[in-house]
Amino acid sequence: MCCIRYADSSATHEELFVTITMALERNFFFDYARRVLFDGKFRQRQVDGLNLLLDYWDRYFPQDDMRWLAYALATVHYEVDRTMQPIREHGSEAYFRKMYDIEGDNPRKARLLGNIHPGDGARFCGRGFVQLTGRRNYEDWSARLDIDLAGNPDLALEGSIAATILFEGMRLGTFTGKGFADYFNTEKTDWINARRIVNHLDKANLIAGFARNYLIALTFTGYRF
Repeated sequence: MCCIRYADSSATHEELFVTITMALERNFFFDYARRVLFDGKFRQRQVDGLNLLLDYWDRYFPQDDMRWLAYALATVHYEVDRTMQPIREHGSEAYFRKMYDIEGDNPRKARLLGNIHPGDGARFCGRGFVQLTGRRNYEDWSARLDIDLAGNPDLALEGSIAATILFEGMRLGTFTGKGFADYFNTEKTDWINARRIVNHLDKANLIAGFARNYLIALTFTGYRF
């Protein structure tokens, strides 16, 4: 027997963990997201960015937990200020030098980021759907993706590369040591602390609200009972 229903935040962890075997209903997704998350109106680049992320998920993680996807979309929603496109961190070279450079105001932070050469602060500023920052992280993802991201940091602004860093980083826990499965599993749904996957608890409640709405948008689909 197959029925159609909306997911909601009161569902049990086990219900939310159910593998969804039918394709995402994108018409509903975009209609709901437009009304609830985008103030009733989309720009084409927002639609394009959402489709890029949904296509990536459908290709590589079609059997995984939809809460993971909802939280990833919510993270992007906040990190790129609803543009749904990879972005370069806002700031001047002087700002990046001050914040991230070995010759700036915080050399300890610069060393933690792997920014050991003068100029690294600006060269390895944040880019992507989540702000990949610091020489160490660019070199790490160069190795993971087998591309010269450290030599050409702007590659992190390309949609497919940015999507890979987003989903794999959140799945594997490369950003902070915490990953999706630490907060969304058969025993737990923790929308608040899931912010620790990317950035401790900064704006955790705001992003949790986005995630709950993205989950509703995503799970208008068929469940097999």
